[in-house]
Amino acid sequence: MKIRHLRWWIVGLICVGTIANYLARNSLGVLAPQLKASFAMSTQQYSYVVGAFQLAYTVMQPIAGYIVDHFGLRAGFAFFGVAWSAANMLSALAGGWLSLAFFRALLGMSEAAAIPSGMKAIAEWFPARERSVATGWFNAGTSLGALIAPPIVVAVTLWGDWRLAFVVTGAVGLVWAGAWYAFYRSPGDHPSITPEERALIAEDRPLVPSRRASAKEILGSAKFWVIAVPRFLAEPAWQTFSFWIPLYLATERGMDLKQIALFAWLPFLAADLGGVLGGYLSPFFIKHFGMRLIPSRVLGISLAAVLMIAPGCIGLAASPYTAIALFCIGGFAHQMISVLINTLSADVFTPEEVGTANGFVGQAGWIGGLLFSLLIGQLADSIGYAPLFGALAVFDLIGAVVLIVFVHRLTLPEARI
Repeated sequence: MKIRHLRWWIVGLICVGTIANYLARNSLGVLAPQLKASFAMSTQQYSYVVGAFQLAYTVMQPIAGYIVDHFGLRAGFAFFGVAWSAANMLSALAGGWLSLAFFRALLGMSEAAAIPSGMKAIAEWFPARERSVATGWFNAGTSLGALIAPPIVVAVTLWGDWRLAFVVTGAVGLVWAGAWYAFYRSPGDHPSITPEERALIAEDRPLVPSRRASAKEILGSAKFWVIAVPRFLAEPAWQTFSFWIPLYLATERGMDLKQIALFAWLPFLAADLGGVLGGYLSPFFIKHFGMRLIPSRVLGISLAAVLMIAPGCIGLAASPYTAIALFCIGGFAHQMISVLINTLSADVFTPEEVGTANGFVGQAGWIGGLLFSLLIGQLADSIGYAPLFGALAVFDLIGAVVLIVFVHRLTLPEARI
């Protein structure tokens, strides 16, 4: 049976997988206050648990991207889906912060495939003019997973315990992995694609087949670094929101577990809206202002960087509700940045190499996130969170300046024979 607009069903399936990925990932942040009490963990030790996940994720991103490029999206993404589900469920066996850090490292290794795989699928299934919109909807899964994590994790914990919460949030990914393997095929092989859609997808592909660039060629290209540096500067904000908001609300704003469940999901709802809007910004600028593809992405990133000033002011908030509102603006702005930076990697690298390239770009971002999380662990108890949140706004503004100054380095790919 032929399915019209099949590419959008593919995006929906990727989005569900990303929701499962981030639900498992964010279970740790929601459980952080309880885990600190259960294991007598210090804030510094908790930062090491977070850092174990981040380090493994950081190292593995380009490797996961290469595996998916080499073995294909269908088998590769399904394999990693099973792996991250198992790793999250194993976290229920933790007996202290060291064993918890080990299991979260396993989770980081396996979850690293999500964004490179999603961007590879979008590069394969969408013409250039639709990629940012598709990325916006796919990227919505990152914040949807984070959004539903607080109520689900808290509900399961209150009904059972924190160990059961890890099992439940991990098991979701197993269901998704089976669905992905059963349904996904590339556009050239999918039995349900219509000839019209296949022609639409192929309309801006090079006439000459492209050769996949080596890792050395990718890392040696100027366009890689123009994308990687802003990603390095932007990612600390999302890592902070994902792993530290519940702990911040508990320690500095005096919220208990039920209050955290009521409010900690709101920044991620705003992030969803920002991610989707970010995808539509670029086509809007092209249509109404006659902008070219790459500058339209950069303008959207720059506008979002200005909005990141809001979470930088959280230390000035008089009430926890004002702080949550500023977090919401930050989540909205960050996901605009995330969508457009990820789309840039699909714009300037070919579908054959974008999994590896996006993996390296993601690795740059996660190095920034890891370093900043460790910094929070070292300084939060002594200087508080306010100056650390302030730094996040500065980082994104610097990243926007880098893109503006070096935008001429971002060129569309040419076929390499």
